[in-house]
Amino acid sequence: MDWIITLLVIAAYLIVVLFVGFLSGKGRESSIQEYVAASGSLGFFVTYFMMGGAIFSAFAFLGGPGWAYSRGAPAFFILAYCALGLVPWWLWGPKAYRAGLKYKYVTQAQLLSDRFQSKGLSIIIAIVSVLAFIQYISLQMKGSAYVFEIASGGRIPFWAGALIAYLVVLVYVFYGGVRAVAWTNVFQGVFMICTAWILGLFFAFKLYGGPGNMFRQIVEMKPTHLLVGPETSMSFVAYATAVLVSVLGFTMWPHLFMKAYTVKNERVLKKTIVMYPTFAIFLVPVLFIGFAGIMQVTPEVLGEPDRILPWMFSNMNFPAVAVGLVLAAALAAAMSTQDTITHAAGSIFAQDFVEVLKKEKHTDKEATMWVRISVVGFGAVSYLIAVFGGQTLVSLLLGAYGSIVQLLPLVAATFFWPRATKAGAITGVLAGVVYNYLVVFEVVPKLWDIHAGIQGLVLNFIVLILVSYMTKPMDKDHVHKFID
Repeated sequence: MDWIITLLVIAAYLIVVLFVGFLSGKGRESSIQEYVAASGSLGFFVTYFMMGGAIFSAFAFLGGPGWAYSRGAPAFFILAYCALGLVPWWLWGPKAYRAGLKYKYVTQAQLLSDRFQSKGLSIIIAIVSVLAFIQYISLQMKGSAYVFEIASGGRIPFWAGALIAYLVVLVYVFYGGVRAVAWTNVFQGVFMICTAWILGLFFAFKLYGGPGNMFRQIVEMKPTHLLVGPETSMSFVAYATAVLVSVLGFTMWPHLFMKAYTVKNERVLKKTIVMYPTFAIFLVPVLFIGFAGIMQVTPEVLGEPDRILPWMFSNMNFPAVAVGLVLAAALAAAMSTQDTITHAAGSIFAQDFVEVLKKEKHTDKEATMWVRISVVGFGAVSYLIAVFGGQTLVSLLLGAYGSIVQLLPLVAATFFWPRATKAGAITGVLAGVVYNYLVVFEVVPKLWDIHAGIQGLVLNFIVLILVSYMTKPMDKDHVHKFID
């Protein structure tokens, strides 16, 4: 009977999310500028939580504790890149905002393809973004599926749990666009933060008498679990490059970069950048849950490490309502990122791929419908990968970062290097992305344990610079619209 109460609590949460999503989009005009960028009207409070929802995801709420449980200290890379992730955006975020305001951009590829005067580049960026997005959306669906599977005591199979989350997100994103994403993220963000702090600290004190005693016992039981380096679960180089690729790639994610076009003024953007590291503080107690589980369940009994958070609450005699609230918070973490990325994937495919290939431009209403259709399609593909794929949540995310960070040289060249040419931009990004996937699929060996994305990024910059100097410079007046 307890499992029914738990599921009813989760169902109530889903109903509230749907209501908030519908209310947010009600009465808004049906235009691309509104559906994708909220007509550039969002304030700091909403933007802060919308950006925060991108990090406080299934990756952080489920994958983070999973890594803390199974790998130990390497899980702290989450805190490192969350604290530093928006720092690079200080350099080009305001520039992207001003360019979007002046030239009516709503996607990242519109800016970059305009700078390099290349429709082909728009298509390449769309493909790279969507391939990375599919991994990211799958990550969230896997997290949602774990929640439903454990909440029901195995009665709701993995495939059904992922499907439920997909359908709920699809409904309000399809209807409300980025405003629905923004306001549901506010609700989900507050809910997640409160839950994380209360319950993360509860486990540390209930089971061990406090975080200090918990870590002391872990050191006694597993002396290398709280270390990074030789003879641990992650080398110094692997850890450092995982942080580096995450920091450099963070604002290269189109769903984050595009938020520069949703804010109502530059002050909101800069305030968000300054305040965003506080989300790293909110993530600390989430990791406590994974560390607390080390001496409570063996890996053989637990199965997937990403299940540690829901397992802890489902197997330690908590009231069914409390278990439901905790699992609803884990579901909120997954959905708050899934909706953002699903919306961005649909927007990018429709605007940067379909619209670019079409000879005659769609009307505003037709273009908006194409975005909605794309949202449905990419959610479906991601669902299939979530159900049939076998990687852990953190592995999925780090793999996606390796390809998306290859957009960094394009952004840097757009705003800071006038000599960059179209040929250099295209060959650079292709070289970086292809090399990254060759390493990921083990066609090319990983050098010195350096993250594949960092290796690809170095090659990307080299090719961009060499080919740009070997080809004719672009028109100075055009280029300086972006440099200045």
